[in-house]
Amino acid sequence: MNVFFQYNWQVRDEWFDWCQQLSDAELVKQRTGGMGNILHTLLHIIDVEHSWIQAIQGKDDKELNFNDFTSLHQVKSLSDSKRNEVEAFLKHDNLPDDHPVTPSWIANTFRKDEVLKHIIAHEIHHVGQLSIWARELDLKPISANLIGRGLYQ
Repeated sequence: MNVFFQYNWQVRDEWFDWCQQLSDAELVKQRTGGMGNILHTLLHIIDVEHSWIQAIQGKDDKELNFNDFTSLHQVKSLSDSKRNEVEAFLKHDNLPDDHPVTPSWIANTFRKDEVLKHIIAHEIHHVGQLSIWARELDLKPISANLIGRGLYQ
């Protein structure tokens, strides 16, 4: 499962690099789908990943105010800091796959392995949205290929 987290982080970093060619106005331009714009979609990906990892650990979720993040640099910095926390958890995680996870925002309980797979699938879903928006801008999207990324070396 760690390979898929590494994959998502690698692709996310490539999207951050890709976004540098866009103006601030283009990053927050309202679009159909996703979280409504490129910047908020990236922020949403980060927030969801971190929130679910907090839930697995039984920690409270602190909801992000998307209005506090107005630049690509701010969102990238948040991504880096939250990734460090998630990576540290994954590296030292010894909870069983069937460990119950009850997030504060849903009145249901899930298995840890189900939550981890959801986090991975969630990011891949939104990266697909970014790819559509890239094509709408007549720009080449980031490759979604897992093969050839050096993740299995």
